[in-house]
Parts: sequence; structure tokens; C-alpha cells
Amino acid sequence: MDPVPPPNTPPPLRPRPNWWSRNWKWLVPTGCGGCLVLIVAFAAVIVFVIIAGLKQSDAYKTALSRAKSDPAVIEALGSPINDGWFMTGSTHVEGPGGEANLGIPISGPKAKGTLYAVATKSAGRWTYTTLEVEVNGRSERINLLQQPGEER
Repeated sequence: MDPVPPPNTPPPLRPRPNWWSRNWKWLVPTGCGGCLVLIVAFAAVIVFVIIAGLKQSDAYKTALSRAKSDPAVIEALGSPINDGWFMTGSTHVEGPGGEANLGIPISGPKAKGTLYAVATKSAGRWTYTTLEVEVNGRSERINLLQQPGEER
């Protein structure tokens, strides 16, 4: 026969679960979420650095300056004209030479549009083969390479 425990004896103690058994329910989602946040932050930093680099290029600055000072662009978009953040394209400069192919979002109080710039750099000087503004909702583009007084 089994011995009967005395009436005021506490039940036998169970071993305490290990740390992982106690904490996995919050650790797994927090760890996965933290990794996801780090990946998104890293990608955002990379995009920011690339866009900031493109905006510092001479091809970008000159193209935007021409668009902001062109009377036809000011008439179409209004004044002041602001550049957008998420531009497309690329620049490649090696010493005194290079290429640029940019699509720059611009906007004013009246409308929005895109400034397209295609240029090559030779002997330290940018030469544009395309410099046009496409205003949203219009089929014609404003050519910024034409000389003043020429018919648009």
C-alpha cells in the first residue's frame, strides 16, 4: 500500500519553466518586428543618400534653375516652382566627363509636371540634348533648349 501524505503537506513542486518557455510569446514578434524595422530603415537611408547625391549634381541644379526661370514654365505651373523629392534617373561622372538622364518632379500653385533632362559632360561642361517640362494634363512639352524669341 502507498503511504498517505500527511494532511497539511503542500503538493510537490514543479520545476520552473526555462527562460525561453516563459518569454517566447513576446520575444519572437518583437525580434521579427525589430529586424523588419532595421531592414526598412536601412533601405530608406540608401534611397535618401542616392537622391541627395543626384540633387547635388550640376546637371540637376542647372536643369532645375532653367525650369524655374523660364517664362513658359512659370506661366504653366505658377510661381514659385518647387522640386519634388522622388526623382528618377541617373548620373555618372568621371573626371571632366559624364552623362545624366533625369526625370525631376516639379510643381507650382497652378499645376504639377516633370522636368526631363538628358545631358552629357565633356571637358567639365554639361551639354543638354533634352531639357523639357511636361505639364500634367497637357500633351505638349515646354522645350527649354530653344532660344528666346523662337517659336515654341
